[in-house]
This record gives sequence, C-alpha cells and structure tokens, in this order.
Amino acid sequence: MISINNLSVSFGGFTLFDQVNFHINDKDRIGLVGRNGSGKTTLLKIIAGVLTPSSGNVQQPSDLNIGYLPQEMGYNKEVSVIDAAMEAFFHLKALEREIAQINIQISSRNDYESDEYNKLIVSLNDLTERFSLFSSSNPVAESEKVLIGLGFKREEFSRKRSELSVGWNMRIELAKVLLRNPDILLLDEPTNHLDIESIKWLEEYLGSYRGALLLISHDRRFLDSITDRTVEIVLGNIHDYKVSYSKYKELRKERFEQQRAAFENQQRMIDKTEEFIERFRYKATKSNQVQSRIKQLEKLDRIEIEEDDNSALHLKFPPAPRSGQVAVTTKNLAMSYGQKKIFSGVDLVVERGEKIALLGKNGDGKTTFM
Repeated sequence: MISINNLSVSFGGFTLFDQVNFHINDKDRIGLVGRNGSGKTTLLKIIAGVLTPSSGNVQQPSDLNIGYLPQEMGYNKEVSVIDAAMEAFFHLKALEREIAQINIQISSRNDYESDEYNKLIVSLNDLTERFSLFSSSNPVAESEKVLIGLGFKREEFSRKRSELSVGWNMRIELAKVLLRNPDILLLDEPTNHLDIESIKWLEEYLGSYRGALLLISHDRRFLDSITDRTVEIVLGNIHDYKVSYSKYKELRKERFEQQRAAFENQQRMIDKTEEFIERFRYKATKSNQVQSRIKQLEKLDRIEIEEDDNSALHLKFPPAPRSGQVAVTTKNLAMSYGQKKIFSGVDLVVERGEKIALLGKNGDGKTTFM
C-alpha cells in the first residue's frame, strides 16, 4: 500500500534518516518507536505529505485516504463541538460534486464504445461505490457516538471550541480523523490528552478498525493492545520487528547484546592491529605488512553501538516536617460551580505516610478536589 524507498532526511548537516526502506501493508498495525528526537514524528509527516524528504520517495496509490493526527494543529475556534466533528464528512460533498460532473459528461455523449466513455463509466462506478460506503451511516449519529466515546457529554456539543482547553480540542481532531474512516491512520501520541475511560474506548474502536495503522505512543500497554508489528528508528536506520511491543523489547535486547559482542571483538582486533603498526612502523623488513594493516583499518566497516534509551526522570524533594498521625480530614465536603455539582458528601481521612491515587474522568473534579 505504501512504500518508503531510500528515504534520507538531513537538517543542517545532521542526518536524521539514511537510505531508509520499509513497506506498510493494508492491514498492518505498526508501533513506531525510538528515542526522543530519533525522527518518529518527522517520518509520520513525510508519509502524510506534510514534509518532503531530502532524497528518496514515498510511493502510494493516488486515491489513498490518509488520516493524520499530529501532536499540534490549528483549527477554527468559532465552530461548535458537533459541527467541528461533522467536518469529517465534508468529503461526501466533494464526492457528490464529482459524481454529478461525471453524470453530466456521460449524458452529453453518444460514443458508447469509445475508451473515453468507458473510463467515465468506470470512474462513476468507483465514486458511487465510495459514496455509498461513507454515506451508509448517519453522519450526525456517528459523530455523536465518537465524541461521547472520547469523553464529551451531549450538553457540550453546542459549545464553541474557543471555550475548550487544548486537550479537549485535540479530542475533537482525533474524532474527525476517526470519523473519516481512512485507509490508513497515522496517529502521533493520540492518548496524550485522554483519560483512562477514553483510552479504553479508543482501544476498542481501533480494534475494529479495518485499515492500516501507524502509531507513535509512549503508552506501552496501549501499544501492546493495538499493534502487532514494531518499527524502530535508531541511528538513522529502521529495524522492523513483526511482533508486538513487549516481544520487540526482548528481541531488541538480544540484538543489542549480539551487537555489543561484535563491537568488542572488532575493538580487540583494531587494538591488536594498531599495536602491530606502531611496533613495526619504522622497521624496513615489516613495511609491507604495516602498510597492509593500515589499509585494512582504513577499509574497515566500523560497528556502531546503538544507544539504549535508559533516560529516566529523577526527582528529589526536600525533607518535610513530620506531621501528626492524621494529615488531612474532610467531613461532608462539597463543591459546586453555579448549578453544577462537582462533588458532595466527601468524608476522608489521610494518615501520615499514605500514598493515594486520585482517579476519575477528565472534568470529574480531581484538580478541584486537590
């Protein structure tokens, strides 16, 4: 379906990709992984046609429908939530116009046996089939279903996008991409702004999605749930594993250990060769052997050790004064904004040393309670 051929990308002398090749089939579920800055987002943008590579190309059918969700994007803030989601169906209007134009051309011709007439008939059949596929559902009902799945309430459908946070607006963009039902989904960190319930819904939705999927996510459990192929970007190259993320981690560890062993063997050979060169560099009877070893090192394909991403966040809090046995007590705690009740009747005792997770859907009042 999509072929990436000899793809190279350079920025100011820095090579991000070097002659990368791989293929995306029409049912693939691919997790795209690699260190931060390795080029995952750049690769998605190139496949989506947003960026142009330095060299190489991306081959795909001319009628391929790509659904791309970037991490950031612009949008019209003055439309309502439901109207924004309905923008996903604008292509139906375009199909209607194309069908009408072809019908006009067909009705004005009588060269029924010509190649041009047959091409128009084929195009009309293709467009009509695509239109029937997309228009078989109720756009309004489908939009409402997806918005609710992503955490919106019905009473919020009429709100303008300008009233919503960046996170909620990104949910709308995700809804639009899903509603388009494209041939391939390119999703860049789709769970960044989702709560647990919305992530669970998205997993189920993608589980029944019939197209190809190329996904970037730091959520390992989500990757394991959705993908069955893992493409790793490392040192400007691609390593393709036909397995889920967890299995990929095991195979990658094995490859890394083999690579390190090969690197160490090569280093021992290099050290031994360099020692010979230094020892006999000025000895006439060994000059031919010295020159031979110098040329051997010059032609040697040096093994590079791939960097393992062991980065971790380290936080150190200053020591706090010792509290009493009971740190916090609430009795019949309540909070409302106007007529909207956030929570009520909360009785809570937090004792010294307890570690508590506060859970709930987005908008349920977790931050307000804190």
